[in-house]
Amino acid sequence: MALLSTSAMPRRGVLTLVALLLVALNLRPALTSVSPVLGNIAEALTLSPSLQGILTTLPVLFLGLAAPLAPRLVRRIGPERSVFAALVVLAVALLARPYIGTLGLFLGTAIAGGCIGIIGVLLPGIVKRDFPRRVSIMTGLYTVALNLGASAAAGTTEPLRQLLDGAWQGASQAASYSPWQGALAFWLLPAVIAALCWLPQLKDTKPTRVPVRRGARLRHDPLAWQVSLFMGLQSSLAYIVFGWLPTILQDRGLAAVTAGLALSVSILLQVSTAILAPWIGSRMRDQRTVLIGVMTLTLTGLLGCLYAPIDSIWLWIVVLGLGQGGTFSMALTLLALRAPDATTAASLSAMAQGIGYTLAALGPLLVGVLHDWSGGWNVVGFLVSVLGLGALVMALGAGRARQVASTQGTE
Repeated sequence: MALLSTSAMPRRGVLTLVALLLVALNLRPALTSVSPVLGNIAEALTLSPSLQGILTTLPVLFLGLAAPLAPRLVRRIGPERSVFAALVVLAVALLARPYIGTLGLFLGTAIAGGCIGIIGVLLPGIVKRDFPRRVSIMTGLYTVALNLGASAAAGTTEPLRQLLDGAWQGASQAASYSPWQGALAFWLLPAVIAALCWLPQLKDTKPTRVPVRRGARLRHDPLAWQVSLFMGLQSSLAYIVFGWLPTILQDRGLAAVTAGLALSVSILLQVSTAILAPWIGSRMRDQRTVLIGVMTLTLTGLLGCLYAPIDSIWLWIVVLGLGQGGTFSMALTLLALRAPDATTAASLSAMAQGIGYTLAALGPLLVGVLHDWSGGWNVVGFLVSVLGLGALVMALGAGRARQVASTQGTE
């Protein structure tokens, strides 16, 4: 990300590292904490499957819609204050969304997604600025922290709801309180902790001049579109898993805690291939073989979760996790490999994230619509197959050893 000046601030070493990792932990719990208790939310607020699909779609959509705000915030208040402001708003949204009705739930979820989108744009630039000789290591740690946060929220939200149900059963009967509300609101605590640890980063920070990157040439470059569409299609499958997998597995007979644990395990397994796939891909003549391999694992794992006997579910959870860890990390890796220079990499990243997250938002929404229409999950396999096959086709183009047209000198 070319959002930050390399001389904007002094290096802060370990303190910066800890703060960055704590912030990264908060980039997925707002999304993955909803799906384990989605059935409880739907029952309490009388949400149809289509509305449930919208709920799981909103944060993904706003990841993309809010991303262009990041450069504007940097110009006004600087990168560190922008991250801090986004963390504070994220904490407020996570606190408020379970307790202010249906409209508040949807609004709070959208705002949380927007905050995560802004932070997600800013952090890689801060990593590149403060750790210029350790970008690969820091990016790996950043990805691991992101996955740990996602996994923790997926695996512990339902047990937390059950714990609150047992501890406060009398209160919930005496007042209009539901344990799922406390379980969702719990995830404001990591955001508050991250914001407090981020405070030392605010000392002597200033607004930063950020050049405008239109990247007009990229919109006419077929390779840029192939990279962007691969980003979007694989992300769509990822957010279908985040938003719907526990509900699907519960309907197939798994207990709620086990279904949430399955998602948690799948996300944890992503860490291995998130590191391994780019390492292998960067050492090959092109990346088509690796991309096809990880996409095949992803599609096989998803279809196994939908159709294979439920007794074999842990096999498919493992396959799914290994596949999706590789597809996500390879999508990020392509942004660097397919760009001839840093300026073009920033433009390609902006294009791929904007198009990708907007496209990805359609996946969870369509799952809800199809489930509402059909009354079951079988038809979802058709959607998953179309998305997966589309990603495979895009991988054949995006994985070639070519580069997009340079945007230097065009803005």
